[in-house]
Amino acid sequence: MSTPSLPSQVPPHGRTLRSRLIRAGWIAGLPLLAVIAAAAYFGMLRVTERLEREATAIAAATGEGQPEPWLRVSVTGRDLTATGEAPEASQREAAVGRLAAIDGVRRLTDRTGVVEEVSPFVWSVERPAAGRVEATGSRPAEVGAFELAQRLKPALPRDATLNDNARAARGAPRDFPDAAAFAVERLQDLTTGAVATLNDTVISIRGEAASLAAYDALRTALATPPQGYTLGTIEITPPVVGDFRFGVSRRPDGSLELNGHVASESAREEIRAAAAEAAEGAAVDDRLRDARGLPPGIDGPALARFVFQLAGLLHEGRVSFEGEAVSVEGNALDAGAVAEAQTLMRDARPLGIAAGRVALSARPIVPYVLRIRRGSDSVTVSGHLPDRATREALLARLNPRFFRESIQDRTRLAEGAPAALGAAVAAAVDPLSTLASGELTITGTSLRLTGTSLYPESAARLAQSLPKAMPAGWNATVAVTSDAAPSATADLGPCGQRLAERTAGHTLRFAPGSTALAPEFYPVLDAVAALARACPAERIEVVGHLDPAGVKPETQADPVADEAAKETAPKPTKADPKKDAKANKGSKAKAETKQDASKSEPKPEAKSEPKPEKTEAERADAGADLARARALAVVDYLQKAGVPLERAAAPTGVAPLSDRQGIGLSLRS
Repeated sequence: MSTPSLPSQVPPHGRTLRSRLIRAGWIAGLPLLAVIAAAAYFGMLRVTERLEREATAIAAATGEGQPEPWLRVSVTGRDLTATGEAPEASQREAAVGRLAAIDGVRRLTDRTGVVEEVSPFVWSVERPAAGRVEATGSRPAEVGAFELAQRLKPALPRDATLNDNARAARGAPRDFPDAAAFAVERLQDLTTGAVATLNDTVISIRGEAASLAAYDALRTALATPPQGYTLGTIEITPPVVGDFRFGVSRRPDGSLELNGHVASESAREEIRAAAAEAAEGAAVDDRLRDARGLPPGIDGPALARFVFQLAGLLHEGRVSFEGEAVSVEGNALDAGAVAEAQTLMRDARPLGIAAGRVALSARPIVPYVLRIRRGSDSVTVSGHLPDRATREALLARLNPRFFRESIQDRTRLAEGAPAALGAAVAAAVDPLSTLASGELTITGTSLRLTGTSLYPESAARLAQSLPKAMPAGWNATVAVTSDAAPSATADLGPCGQRLAERTAGHTLRFAPGSTALAPEFYPVLDAVAALARACPAERIEVVGHLDPAGVKPETQADPVADEAAKETAPKPTKADPKKDAKANKGSKAKAETKQDASKSEPKPEAKSEPKPEKTEAERADAGADLARARALAVVDYLQKAGVPLERAAAPTGVAPLSDRQGIGLSLRS
């Protein structure tokens, strides 16, 4: 008997019924699940609220005896995170222990520390974004984070918030909150990325100025840091402007005005140096504003040189760079300067610079101006001269008198020179050569000599002698000062030391083969004579010098120089007429002695054949005679300057000095 087989699949109507029953069960359980979830959520909220209340209470308790609670706790569900710096390690351990003991805490993250003494005390604020300022480093534990934030809030940039990541520490300098507010306030005038740092009592700031007005405000504010604090590294970059300009204006008096923009302080120094050279002693009015924005491809120094080159052709006017083009306008120095400016604009413009407007006129030169300025290592001649012959004569006169300095000729040729210009210049060059520094200015028929003399006697003498040497129709004024103390003062120390001070750096050296005093001798010998009068117990001894070996005496005459020397040769200051009489008698006696000696010497007979060369001994004797003649010439000058006859002498039997040593002056009791 066979067993019936079971069906292999559930009938379709059975499966449908079963799925319906399961779906109905789930639907019936959803409300229950919602109730369970809600209960869990609200239960967690109650737990979180309870944890926050208890943690806040623990944190608040840490403020007892402190400016504010040092402990800060954040709660996320049942997780706690503790931050802050405890005054003492025991207080930190106690607070962290109480947090860990709160019922229901799942995890406690401890990021607390202990306040320590730090040195140096460094605190920084940075502006990483327009609306955020971040503080790092150390902040004073005795002030508190909240109180410091309140002090800094008014100084923050507009709409910016402070994110304080600094750690409390001891060792802050006095009045730290005031200095911190000063540093934060500077960020208002700087763009994003600016940083201000306090390192103990030194404030440093780095950043880019937001605008020209902000840059000016920063410079004004930094001029007065908080009391007790100093400025350290200040690296503030000028702002970028869209209309970068640079200009030089020349005024009728020769002074220059600088305006426009300059990219850095180093560039400003270079421009001012170039302006001072172009002004040739006149004033320079610097009105440049710090800014960047010079178009790419333009060399700033080359631009400045080109602008000053054009300004050098102006009597009055302006050279300007604007819109990537250079323009020049005004009154040129002369007709030739107009053509020179046009040539420069056409052929010498730096790369990237366009040619702008050239609007120059050449007016008659009134007044006619010539300047000779003596500096430490150069003599600069500028202005106008009537022709090449006058220029060559002037340079020929300057070169031997300023052989240690370089002669820089910047003169231009133009008509309109006053009569006797060459004679007036010739009369004033020698006095200028006796000054330590000075300037000779000719304006029309007026001559003015200014500068500094090494000796007050020389300064007083120039004021009297130069006006008398002027040609007819000319006038001269002298404004020469001296830094030296009056030589008659008795409390300046030993006379020998004072003589060394007056002769130091002023070697008296005669021209080869000559016994004539050079113009630069006069101020030195005047000072020596005044010293001798102030030291009556001392006697001046003068020793002559030889010519350089192998150098022949100068034989070429200089009639212009000789004529000017006659006009300007100074008369030594006489202290006493009786002493002068004695000096004249002494000079006359020496002259008669020389005449008698010349009469007693046999005159050589004229011979047709050439004279034999001198022997070494004869040359040595001739050199010694020349050296002694030079010493006697100096003695004669000193006696005419008021030194008594018996207190100035050229001793015999003393070996002459070398050309390098020059004339020797010494005092003997």
